[in-house]
Amino acid sequence: MSRVKETSAQDEAVYDLTAQSLAPGVKSMLILEDDPDFSEMLRLFLQDSSFKVTCVANGVDGLRQVMNNDFDVIVCDLVMPNLPGDMFYRAVERTKKRLCKRFVFITGHRSEPKWHEFLSKIGGPVLEKPFKMADLVSTIQTLLTENALQSPDGDSPAK
Repeated sequence: MSRVKETSAQDEAVYDLTAQSLAPGVKSMLILEDDPDFSEMLRLFLQDSSFKVTCVANGVDGLRQVMNNDFDVIVCDLVMPNLPGDMFYRAVERTKKRLCKRFVFITGHRSEPKWHEFLSKIGGPVLEKPFKMADLVSTIQTLLTENALQSPDGDSPAK
């Protein structure tokens, strides 16, 4: 029973730190997730962490959002109806390549050959479902820090 309390206290500490530790100012985030309950949980958590969150259930709707907005972070499920995560990424790569460095992929299918090959080629951050919110926060922090070190066109300032 004390183990449950320790885990809950630890989760609360992570939750309390996220609003302060992610990044100053409101950052925009696009979440592509076809599970409505999971999507809503992510939305609520990340809004409480100072993000302006837009959620969509598939890559087609995600592409519509990307065409009209820039996002600081794109959290993208791989397996979705209409336009899966890999196809969505490729479409973004063709239309707004600078956003490709802003992806965090989430999946429960990483070991399947199709997804493994795609993720290996792009080399971006991936979280395996189910993941801890602390891992999501850490991944987003790293992504935002790395992107802040790059120039607005997505190239390293040293180039």
